[in-house]
Amino acid sequence: MIMILEIRALRRAALVLVSLSAGVRIGRAQTAAPSPVLATMYDELSRNFSALKSQPTPPYFLSYEITDTRSATVSSTFGALESSGERHSRQLDIALRVGSYRFDNTHAVRGNFARADAQLDRFGGTSVIPVDDDPSAIRNALWYQTDRHYKAAVQQLSSARTNARVAIAAEDTSGDYSPEPPASFAEPVVKFQLDRASWEKRLRTYTSPFARWDDLYGATASLEAKVETRWYVNSEGARIQVSEPGYRLFVYAFSKAADGMELPRYETFFSTTLAGLPSDDVVLKAVDVMIKDLHALRTAPVVDPYSGPAILSGRAAAVFFHEIFGHRVEGQRQKNEDEAQTFKKRVNEKILPDNFTVVSDPTLRRLGAVELMGAYRYDNEGVAARPVTVVDNGVLKSFLMSRTPIEGFPESNGHGRKQPGFAAAGRQSNLVVRVAHPVTHAQLKQMLIDQIKRENKPFGLIFDDIEGGFTITQRFIPNAFNVLPIMVYRVFPDGRQELVRGVDLIGTPLTTFSKIAGADDQVAIFNGICGAESGAVPVSASSPALFISQVEVQKKSKSQERPPILPAPLSQPARPATPHHVERGGGR
Repeated sequence: MIMILEIRALRRAALVLVSLSAGVRIGRAQTAAPSPVLATMYDELSRNFSALKSQPTPPYFLSYEITDTRSATVSSTFGALESSGERHSRQLDIALRVGSYRFDNTHAVRGNFARADAQLDRFGGTSVIPVDDDPSAIRNALWYQTDRHYKAAVQQLSSARTNARVAIAAEDTSGDYSPEPPASFAEPVVKFQLDRASWEKRLRTYTSPFARWDDLYGATASLEAKVETRWYVNSEGARIQVSEPGYRLFVYAFSKAADGMELPRYETFFSTTLAGLPSDDVVLKAVDVMIKDLHALRTAPVVDPYSGPAILSGRAAAVFFHEIFGHRVEGQRQKNEDEAQTFKKRVNEKILPDNFTVVSDPTLRRLGAVELMGAYRYDNEGVAARPVTVVDNGVLKSFLMSRTPIEGFPESNGHGRKQPGFAAAGRQSNLVVRVAHPVTHAQLKQMLIDQIKRENKPFGLIFDDIEGGFTITQRFIPNAFNVLPIMVYRVFPDGRQELVRGVDLIGTPLTTFSKIAGADDQVAIFNGICGAESGAVPVSASSPALFISQVEVQKKSKSQERPPILPAPLSQPARPATPHHVERGGGR
């Protein structure tokens, strides 16, 4: 079973009206002299590949990727420093293929749950190599790990050939790997810098307000700063050096209702520069909103299982599209016969309303003022990033392709992504939902109210903020999704709103898609970390708010543990909750 989970809910973007023309795309970076690491990798690859060509089962493809990570993490809790440290590491990934582009050792062994290519890249685990630019040490690591991968690959090719002879004919007869033109690119390696002492002080300030209240049981703020430099070479001639900084400021707190339900709130701010992170005033205002929300959630009523009309805010709709749609258009899922293949036979068919277009664009650096976490220059298979129009005016046009071909799509479109230690797969990047004829948010809410009255429902729902979600895409278990809301409002026929808690948004893809009835003109962005079979990768999704004529919610799981019995030290009693009727629309 593949569980696809966003690790935390990230920054609610300032509400901006944007289109693709408002986005900033990744241009060609300043060229730089390649690092000596890249030259060492290419020389050793050439030597090893040439030597293995004399073996009875020679490789046809070999690639090395070294990921250099310089990082620092500073964390505080309730006004006190929790941890502070720095780390520098390098990881080596090898892809070695024997056979041919048509049929190789990664060919699916049907009947086995584990993927052959994942086993290959995980053979012996991810290799940690020296952080010094010492050619001898690097070459030694490459030599030994290449030998191990080669032996495993030969065994896997034999298993794959045996399986192909005895199993029924595959539904998809496309090859196992696509040849691609070799890329040559090098950008400057970004220097890692962070004044940890300054950030230790700032993070203490961010978490101090939480300590004033006896109904807040956990509160942390952390800064994750890193520069990730990747060097990639392959036997086709590719030589790539990319270097990306990233800074995430994460604030989290939780409370507990009397019935044991945990109530979390999250805020995350992302930037590729320290200067792009928010000021102290902005963060402290977000903290104040979190505290007010948590107080209100403790006394909010619980909603029973419900089916009826709803509005998803822009952020909630972004996660909705990421889960219900994005994972189902990842290329390799159309080839894997354990997958449900929801949209495999729907190319050039209408799957969304006519005015909806969906693009996956890793070259898009930002939308409006908001930076996007899913941007990159080259994927993990040496292919240049490029925008892909997946849905054009409601019609499905393409899939997100790695170098694993499928019928009708023989080439990569730059979406072969992975976490170090995993095999690359077609994955999402920056998912952008555009609507040609949106309505105002007020009109969208009126559509909700009209539907409530038409169906004689006691209320509808507005899903305003979320923490993430997951989806199941395989056949052997119900093909469903689950979006995890935090801030949900019950909307009555007279337009009143009431904060509620305890619901998860659930459903199945085709039914839910058929119920999308409108979208507003307020685009919001969700930045997150997505986990799937090729590991955890940064992504973003952006969407206007959606009106859906029918959704289903189920009760959220809850703890059986009561709130603390002992009074909290150094804090004041929780203030009485006030009515929480707020118009928030698609973003804050």
